Amino acid sequence: MKPRFPELRRATRLRRTIIGAVAMAATVPLVLTGCSAGGGGSSSADSKTLTIEDYYAASFNPIYNQCAKTVGAKVKINHVAGAGLIAKVLQQASSRTLPDVLMLDNPDVQQIAASGALSPLDDYGLSADGLVPAVEKANTYKGKLYGLQPVTNSIALYYNTKLLKAAGVTPPKTWDELRAAAKKLTTGKTYGFAMSNINTYEGTWQFLPFFWSNGGDEKNIDTTAATEALQFDLALQSDGSMSKSSINWAQADVNNQFIAGKAAMMINGPWQLPALNAAKGLSFDSVPIPTKDGAATVAPLGGEAFTVPVTKDSAKMKLAGKFVGCLNEAKMQATIAGITGNVPTNIDAADAWAKDHPQVASFVTTVKTARARTGELGEDWPKAATKIYTAVQLALTGKATPADALKQAQTQNQ
Repeated sequence: MKPRFPELRRATRLRRTIIGAVAMAATVPLVLTGCSAGGGGSSSADSKTLTIEDYYAASFNPIYNQCAKTVGAKVKINHVAGAGLIAKVLQQASSRTLPDVLMLDNPDVQQIAASGALSPLDDYGLSADGLVPAVEKANTYKGKLYGLQPVTNSIALYYNTKLLKAAGVTPPKTWDELRAAAKKLTTGKTYGFAMSNINTYEGTWQFLPFFWSNGGDEKNIDTTAATEALQFDLALQSDGSMSKSSINWAQADVNNQFIAGKAAMMINGPWQLPALNAAKGLSFDSVPIPTKDGAATVAPLGGEAFTVPVTKDSAKMKLAGKFVGCLNEAKMQATIAGITGNVPTNIDAADAWAKDHPQVASFVTTVKTARARTGELGEDWPKAATKIYTAVQLALTGKATPADALKQAQTQNQ
């Protein structure tokens, strides 16, 4: 499922609200319980009913029902609009009406765990053993695992197989190969390459594979490694191989350009597969995003985690733990991947999935070396994300050289 990219304004508000409204949750975690129909509290009458909160669609409900049957529970499901989930969670934490099972976008797990609203999953015998490494880092706070992801996603390089074949171009593995291929594929109304360079977290998400794979570090973006990555991004635009409109394109816009034949290659995620497969006459494939020297791609880890909020009903929390464990069993991961189009987080399950679903094979490869966005800076990640997309915008709009853009962004967004 497409990862959410909230604006920095929301992330800043989230941290402030956690410090204030949720301070009570951190100091008295054992009284975080629900007492309303929308909350996660329980009585002896509904001790086997788990309330679940997420921003998925109803198509996910059969998965919940299947795990409920496995663990001997019933479920009450509350789907919340993605943009409103965190605000609702904060309100529930302060009013002690949290659900029994809470789904969170993985970059939000550490922030909510810091509030004291979540219980460590090792309390229920759960661990991240056998999962891709970045899943554990994304969902760990102060040495404790608070969330598990059945599936995950990242981004890769999609290419139009007919256009590449006609131009005699093979899928690129290095920056030089990508730049040369993009030049050769740029003809008429078709650009050789497309990506999102928009001034939101979505733009940062798409730039990270170039940044991280080249040794960029979000602790300080004013480095030679970061400059080289941004210079490469700018070079694609300067060559005429990437549209100047990329500074305004979200990932959905990039996908539309690719489907319309206006881009021969693009960076995007597996959540675009339904639209790509539905496009008449479109023949495509994907490979990991090229790196400077052809080494393994370091891309961002996407996807959602399931957590167990703290309530006063320890027996029900234990049942919720079993439920989260069921969602993360290898067989269930494969089932969920079939519904969402994402990749199982269990390494063995992912490898098996790639053999049967070649369209996601490149993503299976990518997530093995993916990085959690909050893995290094934790709650401070939004600041770094803003610095990065600010620098990209400055460079691609010609307001500063890549080196100066990174220096300026690093200084301005402390």
